[in-house]
Amino acid sequence: MNQEAPRRARSLAEMGRIQGRLLNPDEIQAAVQGFRPQPGDIIISPFGKSGTTRLQQAFHTLRTGGDMDFDDISRVVPWIETSRALGLDLQAPQKAEPRGFKSHLPYDLAPKGARYVISLRDPKDALVSVYRFMEGWFMEPGAIPMAEFAQGWLGPPRPGNDYWRHLLSWWEQRDNPDVLLFSYGHMNADPEGGIRRLAAFCGIPLDDALLARTLENASLPFMLRHKDRFDDLMMREASETRCNLPPGSDSAKVRNGRVGEHRTELPPGIAAGLDAIWAERVTPLTGFADYAALEAELRRRNGG
Repeated sequence: MNQEAPRRARSLAEMGRIQGRLLNPDEIQAAVQGFRPQPGDIIISPFGKSGTTRLQQAFHTLRTGGDMDFDDISRVVPWIETSRALGLDLQAPQKAEPRGFKSHLPYDLAPKGARYVISLRDPKDALVSVYRFMEGWFMEPGAIPMAEFAQGWLGPPRPGNDYWRHLLSWWEQRDNPDVLLFSYGHMNADPEGGIRRLAAFCGIPLDDALLARTLENASLPFMLRHKDRFDDLMMREASETRCNLPPGSDSAKVRNGRVGEHRTELPPGIAAGLDAIWAERVTPLTGFADYAALEAELRRRNGG
């Protein structure tokens, strides 16, 4: 019997089926529930495409002094939810301390007993970035319009995690001393300040040499030059095996890092829909009319 030719999704329903073969809910649940953080562990848990990889790289540089001897940043700062699927032992020794882990979970679902680093991003930019990330990997380029892709962000609350639940859960923890909140835009505008806050939060002594190395290693130009370390190698290989995706997909997570790219890429109707969801779900619980107002408060809290 001939094996079906590898293919990417041509519809949202097909993409859901494909991704379901890669990320089995039972495996995710077992990975999360089976992980027991140790005191001092750092869990980096933004929503997808909201600064996770940059924070992983900055954290790993700080704790190692600049180690780049890895093939996938998520091998040295492992992703909790996918650890069972990838055969990773979360309790295995890491290259340096504190131990670090990646996640995309909201606070209420995250393993407790660690310290947490979160960056928040404008939902419009995050949506565009997620779409571009999936295009050429899980989605056939041009097959699923962005307006169709966005419908998952615009519907009623769903079980599990979505952008809105994630944002609200971590914003509620803004005064928790074990939670460090960044905004994506502020990290871009003040990388030195962000690295100083991250080092202090993680208890890592920071001198001028380590600051300079971290500024370099966590910069967009450096990560683009070494993007083979930040292209989800383990997940891409697993997706080719489990999901029958074409080999060599474009899974690079480091692209342009721009703030405000939705202004040229997001259809006006989708932008308006996201504004309406914000007004319905976020404003009543935070008092902020839009993301810009929330980010301004976060910058003020961080001294920016």
